[in-house]
Amino acid sequence: MQSIKVNVFGKQIPIKVNDDEVENMKRIANYVDEKFKAYRQQLTNQPDSTVMILASLSIAEELFELRVKNEEFKEKENELMDEVNEDIQKLIEEIL
Repeated sequence: MQSIKVNVFGKQIPIKVNDDEVENMKRIANYVDEKFKAYRQQLTNQPDSTVMILASLSIAEELFELRVKNEEFKEKENELMDEVNEDIQKLIEEIL
């Protein structure tokens, strides 16, 4: 376990992570920071809390969309595997 500090929206945040998660956590923090900054540029008259909430909702939306796509890929993969298995079964029956 390691203690690291990441910067998000101008604030330094200490986080404890597993040794093998350090670089990934830094990338995640950087992504969140960039998202917050992008929203700050668009919403100059809004308080920081609103900017952070909207940016967080945007990140959550991305996550949910990717989960849906991932589920669709899994379903398609299962369908293809079922077809392949059926074809293999037919070939085996023909051989026997």
